[in-house]
Amino acid sequence: MGYRITKYIFLFCTYFFLLAAYTFSSAQSTNKGIYIVNSNTKVPLQDVSVQCLDVPFHAITDDNGFIDLKLLPKGAKKVLVSCIGYQLDTIAIATLSFTKNNTAIVYLSPKVASLQEINVTTSSNKGIFKTISNLDIHLRPISNSQEILRMVPGLFIGQHAGGGKAEQIFLRGFDLDHGTDIHISVDGMPVNMVSHAHGQGYADLHFAIPELIDNVYFNKGPYYADKGNFTTAGFVAFNTKDYLENNFAKLEGGQFGTYRAVTGINLLTTKGDRRNQSLYLAGEGFFSKGYFESPQNFKRFNGLLKYHGSLNANNTLTAMLSGFTSKWNASGQIPDRAVASGLVGFYGAIDNTEGGKTSRHNAQITLQTKLANNGILRNQLYFSSYQFELYSNFTFFKEDPVNGDQIRQKESRNMVGYNGSYQKAFAIGNVKTETKAGIQVRYDAIDNIELTRTQNRTTNTAALMLGDVNEWNTGAYFAQSFSFTKALDVTAALRADYFTNRYQDQLALQILSSHSTILSPKLNMNYRINDKIQLYLYNGRGFHSNDTRVAVQQNGKKALPPAYGTDLGGVCKLGKKLVLQTAFWYLWLDQEFVYVGDEGVVEAGGQTRRIGFDLSARYEVAKNLFADMDVSLANPRAIGVAKAASYLPLAPRFTSVGGLTYKKEQGWNGSLRYRFMSNRPANEDNSVVAKGYMVVDAAINYTQPKWEAGLFIQNLFNTQWKETQFDTESRLQTETTPVSEIHFTPGTPFFAKLGFTVFF
Repeated sequence: MGYRITKYIFLFCTYFFLLAAYTFSSAQSTNKGIYIVNSNTKVPLQDVSVQCLDVPFHAITDDNGFIDLKLLPKGAKKVLVSCIGYQLDTIAIATLSFTKNNTAIVYLSPKVASLQEINVTTSSNKGIFKTISNLDIHLRPISNSQEILRMVPGLFIGQHAGGGKAEQIFLRGFDLDHGTDIHISVDGMPVNMVSHAHGQGYADLHFAIPELIDNVYFNKGPYYADKGNFTTAGFVAFNTKDYLENNFAKLEGGQFGTYRAVTGINLLTTKGDRRNQSLYLAGEGFFSKGYFESPQNFKRFNGLLKYHGSLNANNTLTAMLSGFTSKWNASGQIPDRAVASGLVGFYGAIDNTEGGKTSRHNAQITLQTKLANNGILRNQLYFSSYQFELYSNFTFFKEDPVNGDQIRQKESRNMVGYNGSYQKAFAIGNVKTETKAGIQVRYDAIDNIELTRTQNRTTNTAALMLGDVNEWNTGAYFAQSFSFTKALDVTAALRADYFTNRYQDQLALQILSSHSTILSPKLNMNYRINDKIQLYLYNGRGFHSNDTRVAVQQNGKKALPPAYGTDLGGVCKLGKKLVLQTAFWYLWLDQEFVYVGDEGVVEAGGQTRRIGFDLSARYEVAKNLFADMDVSLANPRAIGVAKAASYLPLAPRFTSVGGLTYKKEQGWNGSLRYRFMSNRPANEDNSVVAKGYMVVDAAINYTQPKWEAGLFIQNLFNTQWKETQFDTESRLQTETTPVSEIHFTPGTPFFAKLGFTVFF
């Protein structure tokens, strides 16, 4: 039944996609404009600033590197073209060579970015601390795209199931589990899995290949109308490359039997003065025995095929197929007492039959249309087929003293969705304004989602949960921005979400369903005191969505508990080389129901509030040498309970990341970085503590036009640390009664790997 419904929704969205595309692309007009292009690769450059030096005019290039000169005032003679990471260029309009279709090309030469080029401007969108670039990713020691999340200021991750499982995420006083309150996407397609076998919002990013990530855009809080479900603590949006600058082949090898190979091949040759279309194929293979006493034997294979091109002057088509599959063994979490007694080593296992396998295959297509009124219409369709099977054992012999407590979590899912948006900038008198509106539809059909007690992965000993989930989410939003003066802009927005949840319980032989709706208003303000200081005040309502198996039990009440947030902060540039951003923030949640996938039960968390302070600093120490530091303080508490019992287990309270980075286009470059997390309460009364840690990583590369070699080291000083920790009640086979204490997964010891890349 789920498959048939998915098919009908896919056909409906496809019809809507094609109808919208035809309607708005059939009456287009070609406007005079310029393309901004990388002088070396001929790749179009996005987000380039074009500012007139004679009369008031400012614009930003679109996804194709295009600037429409339709609104360029008469008398304009020169424009300043600027982009971080490229040489500034002043262009005389009269010297541009326009072709028959009224377009000209401007080339920018790449260079290492300097903080001297940073300008503090009023904007509720992208900023210096809100975008992670391809160069930043390139200079960090990472093994997969999930680890790129660590580059978001204040965000920490932890792996506790052999590498193949999605990492645990921490941000702004939240233990986000695997993605309960953070929205993660890749090229507009959601990563978070609703009503997952392991837990709500499960976000597995391993299907993305790190070398293909062009940039990562992120922000914190529930303040952004185009981001719906899971956007409570914030969002992280990954964007893959539209153009592959060069063909490449890369080999990596390291300790613990670790090997990795990745390649990317352009299937279309470069023609003309700019690349107006691209088709490339990429693949990745990874294997590691791992540093545990019981080998992980982790295998992962990724593939991607992507097309991006201009159909005509006003329409751009992007289509992508991607997928991955992985399989692994895991040592799971082990109790402190087992290590202290010598029963197992620090990297040992109680049940060495844990592990799993998973796969995800995606298809998406996006059509961007420039309308005759200079507005932008974007239509996107996506589909994902997903499989998941995980074996875990957290309590050992507590529930079943004979066979043990191993569980299997399994599901088969089809997900289909549509994202449509409209964007238009115009003026009302002397007030510049911009409209953004959109519709988002997502449907998940999950068959045979189960929780089963097993032994050695092969024998089923008890069926705990088994059923089918159908979840539909329709969202619509409208945002209007006003630039009342050069110093002040205000954005008011409203989002509406509607959910339909249906659960067919195959064990209880019953069908439960619910419907819920929520409105989420937003109000954001930016005020520029001068060209060095900008203040901002963001306010918004979001929601904490619930697993379908929770929602259907609420009868529409508390199915979408609201969240209210406020950020008060500023961006300040001190001198030419130091930039600071600060934020005082507050977040209140009405209810935090949690579906515990490991036990098949619902925990009602009650109301919570989180108060915190964030500080980010970037300093250019010398030419090509940069220092950065991010500090996050949070005081997360439960409301309506005794103060002594109001701690939120595992919620981070003080974290910091930072380091030094040396960047050059060619020759030597690298980084030395630390990450620190302080002690955290592991239970509600803070009588059990999850110990903090500090880990230092390093990377060094030598780059030439045709090749590159690098050494990457994780945990440079070989710190013994606990990556994930839980206060769990368990019983070992030799014990007569259960014991509650810290159970942990050890973090990576000193790990070095070498890499060599050929460009061709």
